[in-house]
Amino acid sequence: MAGKGVEEPAGLKSKDLYPAIFSRNAAAYQRRLEQVMALGQASGRQRAIDALEVAPSMKVLDLACGPGNLTRRLAALVQPGGEVVGVDLAEGMIELARNAGIPGARFEVMDIERLTFAVASFDAAICGHGLQFAPNLDRALLEAHRVLRPGGRFTASVPVTQVDGAAIWALLDTVIDRWLPPPPRAVDQDRTRQIVADPAALSQAAADAGFSSAAIETVVEKVSWRSADQVVSMCMSWWDCAARLEGVDSASRAGFARDAVEELRRSYPGEIETTGRNHVLVAIA
Repeated sequence: MAGKGVEEPAGLKSKDLYPAIFSRNAAAYQRRLEQVMALGQASGRQRAIDALEVAPSMKVLDLACGPGNLTRRLAALVQPGGEVVGVDLAEGMIELARNAGIPGARFEVMDIERLTFAVASFDAAICGHGLQFAPNLDRALLEAHRVLRPGGRFTASVPVTQVDGAAIWALLDTVIDRWLPPPPRAVDQDRTRQIVADPAALSQAAADAGFSSAAIETVVEKVSWRSADQVVSMCMSWWDCAARLEGVDSASRAGFARDAVEELRRSYPGEIETTGRNHVLVAIA
């Protein structure tokens, strides 16, 4: 099996790792996120949208926008007369977003730590499950604050832990480790991950960036899976598993998928439900 005897991969900087992985797997990411949002199972991201309190004619910035799943929903809310600008470092994500032809939206390849927009360019800004990938979280928050008009809102959702269903992912991890090489690791991620996992630290980071108020809400997110097959299919599109699958041949990919489904079915023969926890930041510039 591909995973045996493989050395731990050398660490990479976040901006050398994530944009390339997300670009190569943009279509699968788009399909997966659209499914969970359509089913109302992306509670963290939805809360970030709701807390933004957007209205017609507003200009909104969607940070780490991916293929535009949130952008499309926001663009509908700011009509008539508004605009949503989506930015992401993954060129493959931006290409998909542009090709979607979302009315009232435009997209740019851009680093959320180095925005090229002028001061006070936007009425509101949002980041759906992207802050955790910023190696310099302080810089990303400073930039979000800089481009907002005074009183503008910034919301962000970040996934932090599995509340229920950890045994499911642990079981799946054993199969992944049997079949696949170790995951790539960003060497500059630890501080950001520690901050977003700690409500007090995240709130303080926003305050240090200049936001006049910053509150953190904990949002529990329940996801229902029809079967073990769906869990495995979705797992194979997540960035970390997708990156590991890129290093194996088609036979090993098929073997992994088969083995993973069989392992899950033995313990979870029917519908599966997992519960995760998100931190949602609601800040005022």
